[in-house]
Amino acid sequence: MLSLWITGLLAVAAYAQTAYLPVRDIRAGMKGYGLTVFQGEKVERFEVEILGVLENAGPRQNVILARLSGGPLAHTGVMQGMSGSPVYIDGKLIGAVALAFTLSKDPIAGIRPFEEMLKAEAVPRRVAGVGACLVRAGCGVREAHAWLEAQPASGFAWGESRMTEIATPVSFSGFTSGTLEAFGAVMKTIGLEPRQGVSGGGGSRLPAGDPSSLRPGSMISAMLVTGDMSVGADGTVTHIDGKTVYAFGHRFVSIGELEMPFASSEVLTLLPNLSTSFKISTARKMLGTITHDYSTAVRGELGRTASLLPVSITVRGGGRLSRYDMEIVRDAALTPFLMQMTAYAALDATERTIGAVSIGLKQAIEFAGGRTVRSSNIYSGEFNMPMLAAQSGAVPVGYAMQTGFADLAVKRVTLEFEAAPRRRQTQIEDIMVARKSVRAGETIPLIVTFATEGRRFTRTVPYSVPKGFAPGTLHFTASDALIANFNEFRLSIMSPPRSAASVLKLLESLRDNTKAYIRVWRAEPSYQSQGEDLPSPPPSAAMVLGRSQGAGSIGVGYSSKIAELSVDLGDLMVSGTHTVSVEVKE
Repeated sequence: MLSLWITGLLAVAAYAQTAYLPVRDIRAGMKGYGLTVFQGEKVERFEVEILGVLENAGPRQNVILARLSGGPLAHTGVMQGMSGSPVYIDGKLIGAVALAFTLSKDPIAGIRPFEEMLKAEAVPRRVAGVGACLVRAGCGVREAHAWLEAQPASGFAWGESRMTEIATPVSFSGFTSGTLEAFGAVMKTIGLEPRQGVSGGGGSRLPAGDPSSLRPGSMISAMLVTGDMSVGADGTVTHIDGKTVYAFGHRFVSIGELEMPFASSEVLTLLPNLSTSFKISTARKMLGTITHDYSTAVRGELGRTASLLPVSITVRGGGRLSRYDMEIVRDAALTPFLMQMTAYAALDATERTIGAVSIGLKQAIEFAGGRTVRSSNIYSGEFNMPMLAAQSGAVPVGYAMQTGFADLAVKRVTLEFEAAPRRRQTQIEDIMVARKSVRAGETIPLIVTFATEGRRFTRTVPYSVPKGFAPGTLHFTASDALIANFNEFRLSIMSPPRSAASVLKLLESLRDNTKAYIRVWRAEPSYQSQGEDLPSPPPSAAMVLGRSQGAGSIGVGYSSKIAELSVDLGDLMVSGTHTVSVEVKE
């Protein structure tokens, strides 16, 4: 196998000798040719006529405008999947097909100058605040939308006409149609067109291929997910320089530096379309790794193996057990999004998304340092519980990855879902105390009332007031895990963690939603630093902490926690909150 790779690398090195023609030498009327795949894996030629150069069409970017012809292009126009197709004049590479006019009747394309592909730089992006999802509801797809919409806009407008980057067709194999409907809008936001795909790997990782088979004009699939489910984004190779591969002619998702495997791709057929035609293709054999995703090109390395995140998902329900094993690209924004998609697909394939249902989730996140964070939750209701359960499994992983600590690398994720066609939830209806006053050292019973589908039941929890406790009002708040987590971590979430240990502590401290939590507190200043509670500091220390509340690592609140009690409800999802107060007498 080693000799095969060496032979292949020597063979493709010949492509490095190709010279390129700079934009300043391009003139209207010049004629050349391009290379792409229309069927199978055979690279074919199409003709190119230069119409002109759009100078400074974008920030320090030029676009070569050209008319394409030959092959099926008169019928299909510029197709999705052609991104990266190299164009030559007098045997010199001028660039890659990368842009097209929307709803154009003619195959007129924008060519990305190769000199801009060579000096491609990363585009700054904003990673969505997935950390906030740990303590509040409503994240997941919405946060993905926020992140994607914050990406730099692509394309150039002239009046009502607009030339945009050719959308990248993304093939989903092993996914349900419901998954594509649920997540498709997010993908389209950044120019990725989701397609129901055909797996070339037979539900397993693709085999290694021969790099000597790859050449300019060849189709490749950048693999976001491999295994029992796969996600591959199709584009065309522009140039090969030794082990370095240039492709696409535009960004993929503007990640910058990354590790994403790419495979050879076979075109099964072409689908002409009044809106945008596209190639239907399937990934075949692994050839290397995409290492850079920039605004004007993606760059990869032949023969390199990507470091991916192993994810195992099992779904038990309806008398059957389904298991899925995948490897997902590592990225603080993409990984949790792709995890949510794969988990949703696994649930959607076996359970209903509308109607009374309960989905239990046991999660294990293994870290490279040997630590494993485990959690157990239940999601119950009548509408789209699979989305909520899938999201819950992805968010802690996203938070851990977003922190960026090298010693906090996620090694493996395991998600175990158990579904039942009935509701398993209860509401905190009230919390009561037997009397309204108590003395230090005494024990007071706390009575929590729960309501579940027309019936009520209570749980009694004793609380002993510490000896020497100062007189005043003492509050008891019974709440679900979401509210308890928010109260506990709202200050630490607002400031970035400073160590991997603090991240692990936060993740390990997140409460399961099958319990009710009783927070014992007083309305007085409380202090927290990096997730650590600092109860009742000396007056001098409190003054310093209070002045530091804007420093980022110090937080000041007015709900000083004295203790926390819990009520285990077994297999019921708990929601709601109520508070009761008593007076501590001398």
